[in-house]
Amino acid sequence: MIRKTIITFLSLILLSVFSVVNADDGTVRVTMATSQGDIEIDLYMDKAPITVGNFIKLAEGEYLDGGSFYRVVTYESDNGNPKIEVIQGGRGEEESPFAPIDHESTQQTGILHKDGVISMARGDVGTASSEFFICLGDQPGLDHGNVRNPDEQGFAAFGQVVSGMDVVRRINASPADGPSDSNYTKGQILTEPVEIISVRRSK
Repeated sequence: MIRKTIITFLSLILLSVFSVVNADDGTVRVTMATSQGDIEIDLYMDKAPITVGNFIKLAEGEYLDGGSFYRVVTYESDNGNPKIEVIQGGRGEEESPFAPIDHESTQQTGILHKDGVISMARGDVGTASSEFFICLGDQPGLDHGNVRNPDEQGFAAFGQVVSGMDVVRRINASPADGPSDSNYTKGQILTEPVEIISVRRSK
């Protein structure tokens, strides 16, 4: 009986996730409301089902509500190679309460790190969970086969901003002299994090 209940519960979760997909093109549109304005994002369930399914789970569970964009990387402040420009958000927790997900590389999905693309932050391959970033400008160094990450597996891109890049750029240009735990992120932590009020499906 317990096994049957668990299977039924998991089936309902999967049905909830996949029922929000636009049948015409395999995308899910979400609106991310922030204290700086709204950002609309198309998520590509057909190309990155694991990563999009995870993000929808975070949104539907309201885990991202009350989170923030807390880190901004610019060409001037970046300590990596090649240099990039992104804004990073989530709950900013050292340990996520969610299990990590399998890595869907850009080689698998075909979603490259272009201007406005949303992608998962990670350490080692297969450790992404709830932290994400949005690209400003094209960032090929984050794609599979490039050396931004020593393992050359790149990061898991899974969607595209369709409205609100002005908000993204405004966040990226905000003062960033907050306390940092390492020299690598020095000058990248927002003085005043930008609140993520909610993330909800809008299409």
